[in-house]
Amino acid sequence: AQGHGAKGDNIYEFQIEFLEPVEPKPVYRVTQRQLNITVQKKESNWWERLTKQEKRPLFLAPDFDRWLDESDAEMELKEKEEEKINKMKIESRVPKDPFRHLKKGYLVMYNLVQFLGFSWIFVNMTVRLFILGKDSFYDTFHTIGDMMHFCQTLAIMEIINSLIGLVKSPLAPTVMQVFGRSFILFVILGSLEEMQSKPVVFFIFYFWSIIELFRYPYYMLSCIGIEWKPLTWLRYTAWIPLYPLGGLAEAVCIVQSIPIFNETGKYSLALPNPLNVTIQFSFLLQICLIALFLGVFLNYRHLYKQRKHHLGPKKRKMK
Repeated sequence: AQGHGAKGDNIYEFQIEFLEPVEPKPVYRVTQRQLNITVQKKESNWWERLTKQEKRPLFLAPDFDRWLDESDAEMELKEKEEEKINKMKIESRVPKDPFRHLKKGYLVMYNLVQFLGFSWIFVNMTVRLFILGKDSFYDTFHTIGDMMHFCQTLAIMEIINSLIGLVKSPLAPTVMQVFGRSFILFVILGSLEEMQSKPVVFFIFYFWSIIELFRYPYYMLSCIGIEWKPLTWLRYTAWIPLYPLGGLAEAVCIVQSIPIFNETGKYSLALPNPLNVTIQFSFLLQICLIALFLGVFLNYRHLYKQRKHHLGPKKRKMK
């Protein structure tokens, strides 16, 4: 190693001929104060001394904080063996889930179906955009709506999966996302023909599909214990621009639908006499608009924590 000492910059090196064979690749760790090198014995047995030569080299000094004599070493090995045996006994007492393979198979199939559905939506919309240009904006709902209805209806299973503990996803963000999208798709777009031909539908469907292109394959591979780092990075990075853009498109859709609901009186609630008051559905839409931005904020915070957990710097364990 090259270092700066009392005599300036120098190359420092040393050689040790151990008493018995050791592993050829030592483990080292550099700190601000020192270089720690850990050399592993090939066979776990007690050595009379460290080096082949009987007289210890002058530059070697024992670290008495870590020093073990033969009896201490045997005690430490015995404690490790007992700890390992106790751990195996505890694990054997925990009943194994007889349906774990069935659950895993169901989750893999669910995520695969959703991935294929949203892939079809994304590819179809992209091809139509290249061929038709802006004209593809106006008939998105009529060409893509059936598949989007299927995928979004199937997404209700994510709430059930979280409720019964089949997945570890928190319930609140899942409910907000599924019900928020369902409200846009089934209530606003599904019930107002005037909204179905608006360009905002294209952007809503497009942002939804891009997000799911990374989310569902990530979950599918996680079910079978596979982690592909580029996919993990995309899963926990792509949402940073896509979630706000998707939320903005949904907000535009709600704002555009308010005058139509006011004009048609659809879903408005007329209270009986003597009150004779009509509660416009647009009032609920205004509340939904506030809830939408609140939901985007909560989901953003949740995903940011997840991103730090999965992509943040790994903490090193101290030995």
